[in-house]
Amino acid sequence: MITTTEALAATATLLRFATAGSVDDGKSTLVGRLLHDSKSVLTDQLEAVERASASRGQDGPDLALLTDGLRAEREQGITIDVAYRYFATPRRRFILADTPGHVQYTRNMVTGASTAELTVILVDARNGVVEQTRRHAAIAALLRVPHVVLAVNKMDLVGYREPVFAAIAEEFTAYATELGIPEVTAIPISALAGDNVVEPSAHMDWYGGPTVLEHLETVPVSHDLAHCHARLPVQYVIRPGTAEHPDYRGYAGQIAAGSFRVGEQVTVLPSGRTTTISGIDLLGEPVDVAWTTQSVTLLLADDIDVSRGDLIVPTKDAPPTTQDVEATVCHVADAALTVGHRVLLKHGTRTVKAIVKDIPSRLTLDDLSLHPHPGLLAANDIGRVKIRTAEPLPVDAYADSRRTGSFILIDPADGTTLTAGMVGESFAAPEPVKDAADDDGWDF
Repeated sequence: MITTTEALAATATLLRFATAGSVDDGKSTLVGRLLHDSKSVLTDQLEAVERASASRGQDGPDLALLTDGLRAEREQGITIDVAYRYFATPRRRFILADTPGHVQYTRNMVTGASTAELTVILVDARNGVVEQTRRHAAIAALLRVPHVVLAVNKMDLVGYREPVFAAIAEEFTAYATELGIPEVTAIPISALAGDNVVEPSAHMDWYGGPTVLEHLETVPVSHDLAHCHARLPVQYVIRPGTAEHPDYRGYAGQIAAGSFRVGEQVTVLPSGRTTTISGIDLLGEPVDVAWTTQSVTLLLADDIDVSRGDLIVPTKDAPPTTQDVEATVCHVADAALTVGHRVLLKHGTRTVKAIVKDIPSRLTLDDLSLHPHPGLLAANDIGRVKIRTAEPLPVDAYADSRRTGSFILIDPADGTTLTAGMVGESFAAPEPVKDAADDDGWDF
């Protein structure tokens, strides 16, 4: 039987990371180089890349094709969608998200970095820190990605000169510090030539730090569950109704944070009903304890009303419920988000009607200043919003939990994702006055 300690140790060997940067900074080439030089590419995959490269008149394999899989990506020479790759070395397993660099696809970085524990931000050594670099750094800061790597790429095109690297690293680190990013590791590389990606560079003897892969293999990844408030969003109520288990009623879902134990007192939100855990089923077998990312079924001592969308939490760590949510958001839809916009808010497994009551500010990335009351957020804008929901929601601050402190806004007409949000603080707003002339079920 696998013990809790052994399972946590296995989990700690996994690193989720994302790459980001401007168009043509070399993200896909870096990813391809990582996969190729760490021997994580199958022979038939490499042969397919070599054939595709030859058909385009290239002398050697274009490693960027290992990730730019869409036909449109290959034709345009850019990454459009988030490409996920899985690979491993003897020291660690990796899940990599290669995100687009084009400004119109910045929103895709939110998807790729939302679960990342490390982000690699690429900069072209010839261009230095540009607007997209600052935008990606801001998103990494907002998503509270614990570790950021600045990869100064194409050092071969600037003669491998140390002053070029030093100036870019200093400028980016100063900007990251203003954003509140706790740690930046700067590495000079050439993804095309392989310098400092997997193997140390023979052209930059002035650099004594780790290669990209060495840093990825050794960066500390925290899976300390002791400081997380346990949360289980209910996905499904299981009632088999068989002769063997006529009274079985279980509440299934993936544990979003913390751990649960048999006998622990829990509260079901938003109803506030309290009971105790009488059993935990994991893969059809009873266990005494379950923890983050495991999909389990909780059995409760009392027959209370629990349904999909409810949140089961330890009674001692129950978050407050609120209908007023203030958050920092990244707007991802082409259509603007405006004050008065009627939306659906999806938090965990619960979806409720909501109205955008105010947009207090929009972030200006050039100098990190706030543009007050912009009235709307356009695609890729980052700003603050105040939202009123039709029903109370149990929300955590994003700083406390990246899973239960986040949400998305959805267009109720066609299901389009509009905005990705990170809960800042709840605030008490006066009850809105209902307009009798506008009674369509959305005023609350």
